[in-house]
Amino acid sequence: MPGFPAAGPPGGPQRSSAETYAQVQASPEFAALRRRWRGFIFPVSALFLIWFLAYVLLSAYAPGIVNTRVGGSNITVGLLFGLLQFVSTFAIATIYSRFAEKELDPEASRLRAEVEDSL
Repeated sequence: MPGFPAAGPPGGPQRSSAETYAQVQASPEFAALRRRWRGFIFPVSALFLIWFLAYVLLSAYAPGIVNTRVGGSNITVGLLFGLLQFVSTFAIATIYSRFAEKELDPEASRLRAEVEDSL
């Protein structure tokens, strides 16, 4: 396989799995995969943390806003924000799952197959 030489001929010197994994980690393909993963994870995590902290800070420091009733019912803005936390969590999980399946998994599977072939 390109980039990952085989472990060696039978009876000859064998490469350890640690050497193989170190070589994979240093490869440009692995670096590109990590860059794509980080390009998704860091911004989405930051946005979610900002959203969550806004909810917590509003609850702590702006009780007038979170206690505001919506449409004359017993539902408050704080309750809606709390429920939207669950919705956003499931939405992020779904979006990440689709992203990983489309953008990360094919390359990760290819790298895994190359490593398994070289061991």
